[in-house]
Amino acid sequence: MMKLGFLILVVCIAALMLLFWRANGPGEKERGLVLKSVEHPAGVTGIMFNEDASHFFHARRAMKKLSLAEVEAFVDQYADTQIKAMLFNPNCQRTSYDSKVWTPVWKGLDPNGPDNQPLFASVPTNEQKSARAWIQLAWQLNQDGIDPYKVWTERCRKLGIAPWISMRMNDIHGVHDPNYYLHGDFWRAHPEFRRVNYTEGMVGDWSDNALDYGHPEVREYHMKLIRELAQRYDFDGFEMDFMRFGYLFRPGHEAEGAKQLTEFIREARRVMDAAEKRVGHRIALSARVPYRPETALLMGYDVATWAQEGLIDWIVPTPFFQTIDNDMPIDIWKRLLLKTKVKIAAGLEAGISPTLSFPRQGNSIETLRGSAASYLVRGADRIYTFNMFDSVPADPRHHKVMSEIGDLKTIRGKTRRHVLTYHDVAAPGEPKIYQLPVTTYPGAHYRFRIHTGPKPDTEEVSVMLGSETGAFDASTLTVRVNGFVCAFSGDVKLQNPAPTGPVCGYSVPKSAMNEGYNLIEIRALKAVTVNWVEFYFKGS
Repeated sequence: MMKLGFLILVVCIAALMLLFWRANGPGEKERGLVLKSVEHPAGVTGIMFNEDASHFFHARRAMKKLSLAEVEAFVDQYADTQIKAMLFNPNCQRTSYDSKVWTPVWKGLDPNGPDNQPLFASVPTNEQKSARAWIQLAWQLNQDGIDPYKVWTERCRKLGIAPWISMRMNDIHGVHDPNYYLHGDFWRAHPEFRRVNYTEGMVGDWSDNALDYGHPEVREYHMKLIRELAQRYDFDGFEMDFMRFGYLFRPGHEAEGAKQLTEFIREARRVMDAAEKRVGHRIALSARVPYRPETALLMGYDVATWAQEGLIDWIVPTPFFQTIDNDMPIDIWKRLLLKTKVKIAAGLEAGISPTLSFPRQGNSIETLRGSAASYLVRGADRIYTFNMFDSVPADPRHHKVMSEIGDLKTIRGKTRRHVLTYHDVAAPGEPKIYQLPVTTYPGAHYRFRIHTGPKPDTEEVSVMLGSETGAFDASTLTVRVNGFVCAFSGDVKLQNPAPTGPVCGYSVPKSAMNEGYNLIEIRALKAVTVNWVEFYFKGS
């Protein structure tokens, strides 16, 4: 009996050691791997740059043909920036390479046919030439034996940038048009696998037409592409981009779906484990997920379990598209994942909007500095850029952004803007959170909390208020920051992004400012509609 008891004790200790090893993630030495990855250690800030499946070709659509040197030059332009990892996305519903398990983008293309050939028949006439041009470029590279994703991953390593692959896990671009040229064969053939099938005859939401991961066939279909990518390329990290388009399960079935998705993540990790043995180095696994832990869980993303089981190495909390989100709880994510090895990249979008009804505008370098500064102070390990691409000819502002926003040292002292935005992602039935526009009642107080990152150093700080109902009357409006009265400094003309109506500025005493959150209070003696609120740090 003593021997049996001792044996049971040994087995229990071994099981506990195995659980601890799994939860903390096996390292390269334990796996017996030779390290050649250029992934940077935890705590090193910088930028993770996402390149989508069509932009490279679309931006160069005026060219009839691309050379190997032109493909390499795409990566070379970032050699002296703060980009630490480049995430190359090879798919929407179709792949931009010659996939054997999914539909390539050029399937159905007649290379010698007209722009209005059947593949592009449902595309508006004024867009057919553009659509055909980028598809033809991707086809031509394949004909010439040039795989851009292989070229880019190899080029990244030579430049000390970590090459990643980013797979879109449920892309639904163009689903309002059943004949859209980018729909994959699987999506077309299986309407029964879509999330919602009871909105026929109704407009419905794009996400209704996303594939439902509750079906094992849908999960296996996506896993086939993960396996192919892991076998085809040598990358340092693999991202599952769930935010294209985010909704994976039938409405009301997200809790059940969360268990299915966690098992899917386990299988993805096993695929990467097998690929590690082939390439001889660690492959990080990441997920791009909704901005807030509660929203993510309500949508079926059990990130905490993924982290605790050691399945993932990174998460990227992010908005969807309509606006950059300047109040993602990165610090809460950090606490949630505190006893894991998971690192966090704060996902920034290219557009910005303060409210649901406000037209989306492009971010400026000043607003991007503000967003990045806030998230770096909140503990982000990296800044992650989405939809922020190069152009042909090159725009120096793009290079400047990629050389500044990944590190507080290159942001401090420069002009930055912290705009009040809203959360553009919500689980089915969860209300979207936005504060603007607000119409004041005479004598009432209105409060807006904005995270502004580090305290001002040499910068001068102002509050900017935009109105929908005409010019502000400074004599009837009191503005405070953290209780300190701010002096009216006059009408202001903001460069875009900006409201179309009048803007007035209020000077903030530096002593009033906190690191992190700062509270703006306004009290109006007569009604005014406010549709824009920001802290403006004027620097060099």
